Amino acid sequence: MINVTKPFLPPKEEYDALLEGIWQRNWLTNNGPLVNELELRLKEYLDLSHVLYLSNGTIALQIAIKALELSGEIITTPFSYVATCSSIIWEGCKPVFVDIDAETFNIDPTKIEAAITEKTSAILATHVYGNPCDIESIQSIAEKYSLKVVYDAAHCFGTKYKGKSVFSYGDISTTSFHATKLFHTIEGGAVFSQSPELLRKMAHLRNFGHEGPDGFAEVGINGKNSEFHAAMGLANFKYIESILKSRKDQTNHYNWWFDRPDFQKIKLNKHAEVNNAYYPILFQTESQLLKVKKDLEAHMIFPRRYFYPSLSSISIFNPSSTPICEDISKRVLCLPLFFQLSKEEIDFICRIIMRSLNY
Repeated sequence: MINVTKPFLPPKEEYDALLEGIWQRNWLTNNGPLVNELELRLKEYLDLSHVLYLSNGTIALQIAIKALELSGEIITTPFSYVATCSSIIWEGCKPVFVDIDAETFNIDPTKIEAAITEKTSAILATHVYGNPCDIESIQSIAEKYSLKVVYDAAHCFGTKYKGKSVFSYGDISTTSFHATKLFHTIEGGAVFSQSPELLRKMAHLRNFGHEGPDGFAEVGINGKNSEFHAAMGLANFKYIESILKSRKDQTNHYNWWFDRPDFQKIKLNKHAEVNNAYYPILFQTESQLLKVKKDLEAHMIFPRRYFYPSLSSISIFNPSSTPICEDISKRVLCLPLFFQLSKEEIDFICRIIMRSLNY
């Protein structure tokens, strides 16, 4: 069986060595030494001044919204995982969907201004598949209308934009370290900001609002993560360059197969060094996609329709018309991509697709 992804696991003895220290210290959570070490390693690797490690990427989004004191309407993309939108609603705000660019699959900045009202407080954009948005255009609009910018960068570990980590941009950037991500801590996430004040506020928010053992600075939540999760992250750090190289090689091999006009691939931001977190292909029709998906599954190969359906079509999420997203979401399919995936398995997958489409 070949799933769309498979978590990377370090050698068990390397993880066990970190667990031995946890048993000796008997310090399991509440900002333990491994959590602190992981935050330090993240800052060094990403060349960032501030990182807060959290329990997951959804909490990261919710804390970002709360820290910026957002209210009213938040402009966002309909082409993302459900957590992007549900976090907005969970924090008492209203998502306003703006359609996506047909080539990059990211939110289309040229359509943002038309969606701004007196109730708009922020733009929350996703760097889809680890491909950075048009950051300058979004920032320019935000400054013009005095809006905050939050980036859902869940897919982006290892992605750079203009030589810097893509996590450097926006008022707050968030990411996920879920087991499906190329760098993971089993469950986990993080928030990033250039603002020390926002980082201090979010540090309070993730720990019930505590300011010292007996004081409270904010109405917080339990957004902390444990020593066991941090241990997995530290064990995985040793292999991150190998993981990124593997993804690049696998992507190049897929590209060799799909170097033909029948398949549209995502247009990458020219200023970016992407991490090859996903391999999406866009079929000419939804019926083609469904046939290929069925034929792959008959061979125990399980791609995923990331992201389907369009969030703007879901009844609980303030539905609106986003025709480009609705079209793209019906025709895009993410193929298997993970560290252990072999060249021969990619060949097997691609041959089935070509036969399915009579090529």
